[in-house]
Amino acid sequence: MTNIFTNLRGNLFGGITAGIVALPLALAFGVQSGLGPDAGLYGAIFIGFFASLFGGTNTQISGPTAPMTAVSMVVITGIIASHNGSVEQALPYILLVFLLAGLMQILLGVTGVGKYIKYIPYPVVSGFMTAIGVIILITQLLPVLGYYTEDDTTFIETFKPQAEEVIMTNILRDEAGEGILVLEDFEETINRSEQITEEEILQEAKVLAKSETSGVVGAIKALPRAIANINWLEFILASLTILIIYGFKRITTVVPSTLVALLVVSVGAYVLKLNYQPIDQIPGGFPIPNLNIFTEFEFGQISPYIFTALTLAFLGAIDSLLTSVVADNMTKTKHNPNKELMGQGIGNSIAAIFGGIPGAGATIRTVVNIKSGGTTRLSGMIAAVLLLVILLALGPVASQIPAAVLAGILITVGIGVMDYKGLKAIPKMQKAEITIMIVVLLLSVFWNLVYAVGIGLVLASIIFMKKIGDLTADQSKVVPLKNADELALAWSDEVNFPERLKEEVFIKRLEGPLFFGYTSDFQQLANQIPDTATHVIIRMGKTPYIDQSGLYAMEEVLMNITKKGVTPIFEDLQAQPRVMMEKIDIIPDLVPKELIFNDFKEAVKYARSNIKDVV
Repeated sequence: MTNIFTNLRGNLFGGITAGIVALPLALAFGVQSGLGPDAGLYGAIFIGFFASLFGGTNTQISGPTAPMTAVSMVVITGIIASHNGSVEQALPYILLVFLLAGLMQILLGVTGVGKYIKYIPYPVVSGFMTAIGVIILITQLLPVLGYYTEDDTTFIETFKPQAEEVIMTNILRDEAGEGILVLEDFEETINRSEQITEEEILQEAKVLAKSETSGVVGAIKALPRAIANINWLEFILASLTILIIYGFKRITTVVPSTLVALLVVSVGAYVLKLNYQPIDQIPGGFPIPNLNIFTEFEFGQISPYIFTALTLAFLGAIDSLLTSVVADNMTKTKHNPNKELMGQGIGNSIAAIFGGIPGAGATIRTVVNIKSGGTTRLSGMIAAVLLLVILLALGPVASQIPAAVLAGILITVGIGVMDYKGLKAIPKMQKAEITIMIVVLLLSVFWNLVYAVGIGLVLASIIFMKKIGDLTADQSKVVPLKNADELALAWSDEVNFPERLKEEVFIKRLEGPLFFGYTSDFQQLANQIPDTATHVIIRMGKTPYIDQSGLYAMEEVLMNITKKGVTPIFEDLQAQPRVMMEKIDIIPDLVPKELIFNDFKEAVKYARSNIKDVV
């Protein structure tokens, strides 16, 4: 904080430029989320300001991002559906989940989890990012074609019978809750059903129709209707936006092409008085906190979304820390990962209270900030303040932006967010990694983003553990010393011993961690030792780690070979395995401390002195 006001000119230009780049994306992500463009702006303002103020990366610009918006969309759609399609009723619970995600991020930072996020496997991240791009592309096809479910009266009409069913079900549920015996008193039910208006049925039918066309599967189902009823004006506006975004980059990158497309197409459509579909109204004035998050709190309403909130927290953490690494490489500085997570968590928590969608560190905006001269966290705060000024001064004007323009912007975002590096590498990747990537991609697109990541992590973990187990099994051998000449050079201290000693002393080489992925192979040790053996030297110098499963496998093997009259000897036992064995008394009950040696020569010397008739 001490140097926050250094380089004022650079931070001012960096913040203003990053804020300008953030504006169209914030509006677009707000629309995509389902809460409207204002929610995207609120998220960009509050996350951008507080993540910069409290974060651990000086040049980071934060706000709504494609991955965070895609997962947020799952939360929003699910909670709205459970509240009869009413955004107003669902909003407190939606924002409560977002608040919970922010608080979880703070907890991740406080507990120091930030340093472990780098261990998430690349195929999982790659499949997820590509899925985000595919989801955005498919879901934006309908607005690009100018198709909006709420305007398709023919389609909505088909849902009226189902809407009446839903309304009647709600009436019966309400009566049951009020203690009315519906089977004995049909009169009350009839009275209430007669009060149902055509408008209520139509409204419910709209909710059902919109639900039917939401998400990837819904968009695919509705695509034939959208193509049959294409609105050429909306399609042209969206196409022009896409062409300008890609075309203007060829002219110059000094001015953000996304902003140019937004201004040119929006102003042109407005001036020409074209009959286009505008975005939702952006309310003027300073954002008001949604205190009903707390006053209307019901744990049962958000309990199904606890895991989703945790996913949002981890996703935001990954997104932010990856951007922090990019910023470090550009500025030759080093970020504080745990402080960055706390800053992101504070930003997301405050944004949720004010009705904003969640976000994270945004790579493109951060790069723009650095290239424009931003060097301290002041630049990120300036970018957020600029967006607030635009909201207060130009909110009603921004409400005239065509929805097709934001759809066009999102199409370019979807194309840009996909992991082409991972897709190009598929021919060179191992089959297991390709499987993980494809599974995460398909499950994310056609089922559930949250569960897809979880399944991907489980698959990656299982495959990794199998590989390590197989590797350890291949490298770990039980051999008599007389075959030592067949062993690797790294173990050459096992040669040149008397023949008699070689027949009675066997060695067990362990290479790699002794964990549950290898225990079944390790337990075969007792069966591999012949009757002539009197001693087994277990070489532990290349086993830095043993887990609980490996510990019990070790105990079982030692008990079995001891029953055979074979004396186990440890050589070069590492610190962590020793502590674990001492905790359950393997040491000294099964292997006394005097049978633990620092090097192989000492172990052999002991064995030799305890074997009779050695030549």
